[in-house]
Amino acid sequence: MSDLRSDSGSDPGGLERDLRAAVRGAVDLSVTARALHTMDASNYRRVPAAVVAPHDADDVAAALDVCRRRGVPVVARGAGTSIAGQATGLGVVLDFTRRMNRIVSLDPEARTAVVQPGVILDDLRAAAAPHGLTFGPDPSTHSRCTLGGMIGNNSCGSHSVAWGTTADNVHSLSVISGRGHTLRLGQGWTGAPEGLRPLIDDHLALLRTGYPDLPRRISGYALDALLPERGPDLARVFCGSEGTLGLLTEAAVRLVEAPRARALAVLGYADESAAAEAAVGLLPHGPLTVEGMAADLVRGAGPRESVLPRGGAWLFVETGGESPAEARARAETIVRAADVLDAVVVDDPAGQRALWRVREDASGTATRITDYSTDYITDNIAHGGGDASGRGRGFGTEAWPGWEDCAVPPARLGAYLRDFRALLAEHGLRGTPYGHFGDGCIHVRIDFDLITPEGVARFRRFSEELADVVVAHGGSLSGEHGDGQARAELLPKMYGPELVALFARVKDVWDPDGLLNPGMLVRPAPLDTNLRFTPLPREPVDVAFGYPSDGADGGDFAAAVRRCVGVAKCRTTKVASPTGVMCPSFRATGEEEHSTRGRARLLHEMLAGEVVTDGWRSTEVRDALDLCLSCKGCRSDCPVGVDMATYKAEFLHHHYEGRRRPAAHYAMGWLPRWLRFVAATRTAPVLNALARIGPLAALGKRLGGIAPERSIPPVAPRTLRQWWRGRPRDGSRPASVVLWPDTFTDHLSPSVGRAAVRVLEDAGLTVALPPEGVCCGLTYVSTGQLDLARAVLRATLDRVAPLLAAGTPVVVLEPSCAAALRTDLVELLGDDPRAHRLAASVRTFAQALEELAPRWRPPHVGRPAVGQTHCHQHAVLGDAAERRLRAKAGIEGELSGGCCGLAGNFGFEQGHYEVSVTCAEEQLLPSVRRAPDRAVVLADGFSCRTQLGQLAGVRGWHLAEVLAGALERTGRDEGPGQKGHSWVGRKGPFRKDRNGS
Repeated sequence: MSDLRSDSGSDPGGLERDLRAAVRGAVDLSVTARALHTMDASNYRRVPAAVVAPHDADDVAAALDVCRRRGVPVVARGAGTSIAGQATGLGVVLDFTRRMNRIVSLDPEARTAVVQPGVILDDLRAAAAPHGLTFGPDPSTHSRCTLGGMIGNNSCGSHSVAWGTTADNVHSLSVISGRGHTLRLGQGWTGAPEGLRPLIDDHLALLRTGYPDLPRRISGYALDALLPERGPDLARVFCGSEGTLGLLTEAAVRLVEAPRARALAVLGYADESAAAEAAVGLLPHGPLTVEGMAADLVRGAGPRESVLPRGGAWLFVETGGESPAEARARAETIVRAADVLDAVVVDDPAGQRALWRVREDASGTATRITDYSTDYITDNIAHGGGDASGRGRGFGTEAWPGWEDCAVPPARLGAYLRDFRALLAEHGLRGTPYGHFGDGCIHVRIDFDLITPEGVARFRRFSEELADVVVAHGGSLSGEHGDGQARAELLPKMYGPELVALFARVKDVWDPDGLLNPGMLVRPAPLDTNLRFTPLPREPVDVAFGYPSDGADGGDFAAAVRRCVGVAKCRTTKVASPTGVMCPSFRATGEEEHSTRGRARLLHEMLAGEVVTDGWRSTEVRDALDLCLSCKGCRSDCPVGVDMATYKAEFLHHHYEGRRRPAAHYAMGWLPRWLRFVAATRTAPVLNALARIGPLAALGKRLGGIAPERSIPPVAPRTLRQWWRGRPRDGSRPASVVLWPDTFTDHLSPSVGRAAVRVLEDAGLTVALPPEGVCCGLTYVSTGQLDLARAVLRATLDRVAPLLAAGTPVVVLEPSCAAALRTDLVELLGDDPRAHRLAASVRTFAQALEELAPRWRPPHVGRPAVGQTHCHQHAVLGDAAERRLRAKAGIEGELSGGCCGLAGNFGFEQGHYEVSVTCAEEQLLPSVRRAPDRAVVLADGFSCRTQLGQLAGVRGWHLAEVLAGALERTGRDEGPGQKGHSWVGRKGPFRKDRNGS
């Protein structure tokens, strides 16, 4: 076997030249491409020399030939299933997700499909669904994982008790061996590489005795599938080989009949051991799933009691049937058969999806194990979000994979978990086990210290001792996601040296040059090398934001970047839930660098300094962040609470420090200053007239860095404050609420503010405005002008000090401004107690009415509504109060998720228009076009309303405007001196317009 050059990047020019000459697909040796592929969802990191997106099987063979001649390793990469380091490597990474991602054919009669390795599982399931079929294995990452990755790691998912592992559902495979031979693998010896059969025939006795008998045995090579009495089955052997035996180019897979209806029995037990011991007894009832989860994974007070039955651990047992009644009856049979503390059966699809989201996000939520967001369940079930105390973001100790998915015989699971917990305690570690209890497979993230030498040494000792515990229980070191680098070194403990030596000889038969994914499964790299944390700075990075949730004592930007563990929920091609947001730019472009994960990877490499070498000045990081909309969707939708909007603002702050900024940063970042000047000089009519003159408008947009396709929103001739000063008020009553005149409401849509005053006063509240000059700092933050933002916010705190002392609630009508006051304020000025008091005083319009006027009844609107929940509302504020207020007012219908695409300054900036429109076309605009004639279009954010007007010619309304219009229509008392006044402008939501009759 020839030696591979470990310095495969030593001749990048020659490698690039040869690859480009041989491959039709994309060849990329750029800093960005290499940085994006240094890591998978594991603890490990390797820097590749190049990334190739092959066009077809011929491209794969051609790339492999180039690499073989140059002695460069090759790593196949899909998405969503590698947690042990097997998708990282030196040399050339083959990214199958970009081009080889087609469903070649689907035969509903034969119940088979032929797919390329880059096909996303959910896309296959969607194609099979109209025929009543599905692909049985379903990892929790089903929305983004690929069939190639599932085959490479023999993935399973929650339905394996019914439908088995990926290997159980593969019919045949087309692969290219290490020497470039095209092989067709199925049952029988046809397609076997030369020398394999004699090698197996010489070791039949070892294969008959060397493998433990359990449903989730994924570790090593499944050579026992070649025993005469079992087949042989070459396709099964290839499954789980982690790209070390060959490169998959096409797969024929089996489909199974999907139940017409499903029900979910949630069974409560005293603890996880009791749940584990009960799981095996439920299998004779033929459930589709038997999933387990302990209380420490969904830690929280209050709200979860209304969702989950009593207990310290739960089993999620799904049943199927031809009808909802049959599925429910089977679930109730299981409840009666189970010895439980409490149980609930959920048969409505929405409720089941909400509960499954909790389980599916566990691989991320478990990375913060101490006190993960107390309202996490509520956020998933009730469409909530975050708040100033951190809802939607994880607090606590960092926890990592490494022992993510070992498995034992199901009957041994309870005893194994007790031993596992005891070993954790012995080493002073913590973890939150969960997983596939019906198959004896446990997932866990553990709070290893993988940064200090002492912590890494303890990681090794624990790994070695836990391997002994797993083997003592007759288990497998991997029960789902493969061995990779995390566990391959320990395979002799499970299989013994003789069988592991046979693995190496089998590898050499398939790949004589050791070209394919070296260091995995055989001749493995030590489990404590290549750790992704090693190159990160040891001292805290000097940053502007506080990052109170990151690092042992808070304030650690490197810890904030470490949040991303590669779960890749941001890579979904559709929003993950009906109200989800993350990650609109990835869905618009399909490029990894425009996903939350991709940007986090680039920031990680920026801190590491090996691939991205120019730190905060990096143009690669800047360009990747350029299409981040700062929607904050990742703050709530990412299972680990990555907040890319904050990271982007931080980066821009440093990137442009001491340098000239883009024109848009001055034109739109300083918007509050410009608009205050216009108001002071009363030049709004002149400005609006000039903006209507084509050549002048074009010149202004060019100078201001504004997209030429955009129209400049008109400035209100009379601001909210000017209107406020001119209206009669009763000054004898103390204010019960302060209405925050944010820049957008005050200068661009004062009708929203007037409408809010009308409604708040109808509810019996006394409204006041804060002193002049207050600002939430949003536009400065979003453009990364953080020194200015802090100065503006300090001045604001000085001006509102009397209000804070009085404890008066502050109503903020613009969701993005409310979110800035809730989060950015305290993260920029965390050492000022006034910042925390102001953040805690912020209420949305609906929250204020619900809290301060609980007996008030809104006017009856009686109309359907369409529109979109504002991204920042979803991510930071939550919209539960808005939902309740709409229901009380008779406003029917659900608002969509996603992002409007304008996102403050983003959609106005040059170069962003196309992505902005694509985001709007994902959910918002289609929902408006489908709206019934009488529907009112709700859009609480100024950006959302502007996008609707400019792209669809539709007027969007703030909820306050809709309620004020209904008050006018019903003639409810308007207050002293206000009879006949139009609170929502000349054309309210109930006048004849495009929103209805």
